[in-house]
Amino acid sequence: MCPLPQVPSHTTKPPRAVFPNEVPSAGSLQSNFAQESIFAFPPNRDTLGGTSYLIVRNEGNILIDCPALDQTNQDFLRSHGGVRWLFITHRGAIGKTAEFQQIFSCEVLIQEQEAYLLPGLTLTTFSQEFTLDAAAQAIWTPGHSPGSSCFYYSERGGILFSGRHLLPNQHGEPVPLRTAKTFHWPRQIQSLRFLLENFTPETLRYICPGANTGFLRGKRVIDQAYQHLASLDLSALLRIQPF
Repeated sequence: MCPLPQVPSHTTKPPRAVFPNEVPSAGSLQSNFAQESIFAFPPNRDTLGGTSYLIVRNEGNILIDCPALDQTNQDFLRSHGGVRWLFITHRGAIGKTAEFQQIFSCEVLIQEQEAYLLPGLTLTTFSQEFTLDAAAQAIWTPGHSPGSSCFYYSERGGILFSGRHLLPNQHGEPVPLRTAKTFHWPRQIQSLRFLLENFTPETLRYICPGANTGFLRGKRVIDQAYQHLASLDLSALLRIQPF
């Protein structure tokens, strides 16, 4: 069987609104949601099917992980005000970071233990946490990789962009997944415990995972995020073997 031809970049699906009911219509562009919207990009082959997100806001847009470097995505980013920050959740999400920085002149934020993977780039690194402003914060959650991190955005009851630290299982529930490539499983569980200790049901409503979004079955976020995490048996998780 002959391989299927690659789909031209101009037919690439555009990013989709994570909260579609909150995207303003053409007649209501003065709505606050015109300035405060979140979009999910199609899975990126460069990052093994990773999902990237864009937070559009007055203070400057935040791109979380690298989407595919195609014209559709570049045009979308430009039409929504460009990129102020590019946050990398883990080494596997680096993709075409260098090209994105060159094209959009954005600042790249990455945990210090992953920074060596981007030689020659101008980087902003952090150890434990990095606060962009009152609504946006990067949090070190090691385990999946040494510098694995999540990004917290306090709008809409609290949204955690979890990278590959927490992913939906086949039931669409957020869990840590242990694989043969997991850097340090006990530390990943400890990072989960840290999130439970530092958030509440009132401050963590949604999770936007960095992969496995097909398991969300048409949904674009995981709702009741804190309650899902609080129901996990951390002791049982520690005993899980890699697959």
